Amino acid sequence: MAALPVIIGFGGINPAGRSSLHHGYRRLVLDNLPVDAAMETRASLAGLMGLLQHKDGKWLSATGDVIDLPTYLQSIDPTLKAGTLIRKLEKNLFDPDQLLFHKRATLHADSDHPVSFLIKRQQLPDQIPLGWLISDAGNGQVRVEVPTAMEVMTANYRPSPVNSAGQLPSGFDPKDLYQSRNHPRGLQLTVFGASDAIQSMGIDWQTVLKHVPADQVSVYAGSSMSQLDYEGNGGLLQARLLGRKVSSKQLALGFAEMPADFINAYVLGNLGTTGTNAAACATFLYNLRQGMRDIRSGTHRLVIVGTSEAPLVPEIMDGYTTMGALVDDAALLALDKHKGLTEPDYRRACRPFGNNAGFTLGESAQFVILCDDKLALEMGANIHGAINDVFVNADGYKKSISSPGVGNYITMAKAMAATSQIIGEKGLQQRSYVQAHGTGTPQNRITESHIFSTLAKTWGIEHWPVAALKTYIGHSLASASADQLVASLGVWRYGIIPGITGTETIADDVHQDHLEFLLQHKEVGTQGMDAVLLNAKGFGGNNATASVLAPHVTHKMLARRHGAEAMKNWQVRNESVQENSAAYDEAARRGSADIIYRFDHNVLDASALSIARDSMQIQGHSHSIALQTECAYNDMLDDDQG
Repeated sequence: MAALPVIIGFGGINPAGRSSLHHGYRRLVLDNLPVDAAMETRASLAGLMGLLQHKDGKWLSATGDVIDLPTYLQSIDPTLKAGTLIRKLEKNLFDPDQLLFHKRATLHADSDHPVSFLIKRQQLPDQIPLGWLISDAGNGQVRVEVPTAMEVMTANYRPSPVNSAGQLPSGFDPKDLYQSRNHPRGLQLTVFGASDAIQSMGIDWQTVLKHVPADQVSVYAGSSMSQLDYEGNGGLLQARLLGRKVSSKQLALGFAEMPADFINAYVLGNLGTTGTNAAACATFLYNLRQGMRDIRSGTHRLVIVGTSEAPLVPEIMDGYTTMGALVDDAALLALDKHKGLTEPDYRRACRPFGNNAGFTLGESAQFVILCDDKLALEMGANIHGAINDVFVNADGYKKSISSPGVGNYITMAKAMAATSQIIGEKGLQQRSYVQAHGTGTPQNRITESHIFSTLAKTWGIEHWPVAALKTYIGHSLASASADQLVASLGVWRYGIIPGITGTETIADDVHQDHLEFLLQHKEVGTQGMDAVLLNAKGFGGNNATASVLAPHVTHKMLARRHGAEAMKNWQVRNESVQENSAAYDEAARRGSADIIYRFDHNVLDASALSIARDSMQIQGHSHSIALQTECAYNDMLDDDQG
């Protein structure tokens, strides 16, 4: 009997704001929410953006003036909206109008005079080029004469051709929230996002460890492109060429699995399984599959799955632009030529399944906490849904490594079959929907829509709802499917599927048979959808599709397995858990919730271990770690072995 991976917590940060308690989702449908929920999310965003403070029991504006909270939040609503989601690039990370590059040049001596210049003696090359004539010029300088010619590089600046991106809320800077110690931005987001997810559970981590041995916790988290800003691999590769020194941190902090390492070392003190998969845009689903299998197999009871990607780096944007993958300003203007615009419509840069010209990069860190169904009931955990299955398939032979193939047909078909096993064929046909990869490229709109249309016909689906979140927050690469998942959890809380509002009309070459592309928000009710399929089509043939079950479906499954009495007991335990989650949410809005970052905290060495042949006890942990496992190969051994 396989354990069911139940979602008991989630959190993170992306262009829509903080993810826990559904705030990021709420930003997408803000004007369609009940008044109280909308105001809570406005307060959450205002706090992140530095526009709201809470001191001595009073709410204050950014300037420190005492305010009436509802009136103030309503007055800054345009500012909150303008400073979130996809928008024109801001200058907090780099100046898109002044991108440094170098040009090669050759300085030639004329017939009468050599190339001559003054330079500080300490700035001379370590190896003097052949032909240079050097003489002392006083004051620590030398005169250099080059009789023929010399190669130089001149500093130049260019404007970015791409000026739209899914950026974190304006004014929010994760490094200001803890001792970031020159961490790459992706790791700063990791600390914030993992802390948000863990505290959203409403269950203290030490309480979790009273239920779970240390080796039965897994952390699978990473990035697809590693940390490529200057504090990570970017600086490692750039420093010497910029006349700077490589730091001792850049290489280590650049590793793609470093988000998991940071959670283990500075957030949880985790001793269990760890690592990440790297699978381009499908990275999160690959990690989710790993975590799901840990719980299903019974080897682990609780898993944290996540990704953190901070790709708003000039070199990354340059690379995708050169590939023709990103939509640039000129292409955006061309798309809206009929409107007579003089400036690109940056807000609508990403137009999945419409007339489009490329995707839009976004930054995001998302983390989801899973545990087995028995543990969820034991702890009284919040139940946000469950992971039914995740499927991964490659594309086979290719011409272009970045082009799509047939693998996604396989993953989608398997996910549909797995979904129908749980909610029935009628449930799949009438009470499921798709969160499309929906990048906003011409190639994606044709290929992904054909997959959906073909398979919907196969399963007898007449009008399968299709959503595409990248129209709001851009493409966060490794975190793309994590963004899809946390938004889908919000659908089950508030009953609204966010529409593809950046797309005005579906393009003529999109396959629409048996599909319903949601260009506007769709009201489905909190129990109107039994399942969602999350789809990812990653560069290189990294295809993945997840089948995720609704909370009400999960509740029915738990009741069937564990009985009414167990569910009644769970409800009693869950009351305090819900109160704790709500208290964290209130503290986060007020700016009084601490980020979990424990540097040099309870560092263990061999003296903390008590080791026997069958178990190991670790100081500070309630449960010992069992060393004996059941041999999987008993049928291949002689009776006197083992």
